[in-house]
Amino acid sequence: MRKTLLFICTVIVTMSFMTNNKQKDNTLSKKEKKEGWVLLFDGTSMNGWRAYKNKEQQGWDVKDGELNCKIEGVTKRSDLITNNKYENYELQIDWKISPKKNSGIIYMATEDNGASYESGPEYQLIDDLGYPDKLSDKQLSGANYDMQAPVAKVSRPAGEFNHTKIVINKGHVEHWLNGTKVVDYQLWAPEWEQQKLNSKWKDVKPYGMSKSGTIALQDHGGGIAFKNIKLKPL
Repeated sequence: MRKTLLFICTVIVTMSFMTNNKQKDNTLSKKEKKEGWVLLFDGTSMNGWRAYKNKEQQGWDVKDGELNCKIEGVTKRSDLITNNKYENYELQIDWKISPKKNSGIIYMATEDNGASYESGPEYQLIDDLGYPDKLSDKQLSGANYDMQAPVAKVSRPAGEFNHTKIVINKGHVEHWLNGTKVVDYQLWAPEWEQQKLNSKWKDVKPYGMSKSGTIALQDHGGGIAFKNIKLKPL
């Protein structure tokens, strides 16, 4: 009996310790601050973000500590982009997709074209299992949309949070999803040039050509939420 009580007490103390030491959403630890991480979303406002080309938008709001893109009641939509431009960095972000929905994170984006995804590569976010249209491998979560397919299918079901990491360093790009590296490529290399020629971007000359740019969160009809958005310059 004593051993059982001791075991129960140990479990309770351990769980309490883990709960108390779990980092709160949308915050940086002392270690992260020392390492140079910057918080891009404070959990309460859209400070640091604006609509693509400063368009009027109704789709984005902040609710329960999440940067949320609404599905219903929206007539004016726009991607959301960072106020600042970035070149070499590591981006980490948590996201969850609604059933049958589709979105993306566009990096090195500019406002030269009609849409953010026409300027920079897109890290695909989608309901892999429930999306109503047939998907190619280059359209699955973690893909570099229509360019490189993820090497593993590790996305979580719609409604559950996923963790994404994007690393960009002098044109070398890595996509990580839930702890697994799913895409690795070199911008502007001959292989990348050939992939572009075989993609929907073959006639979009500015696509992927900027060496720096904003980070864009895509409004593709809503149904996407983000939190814990942070960046470390490299």
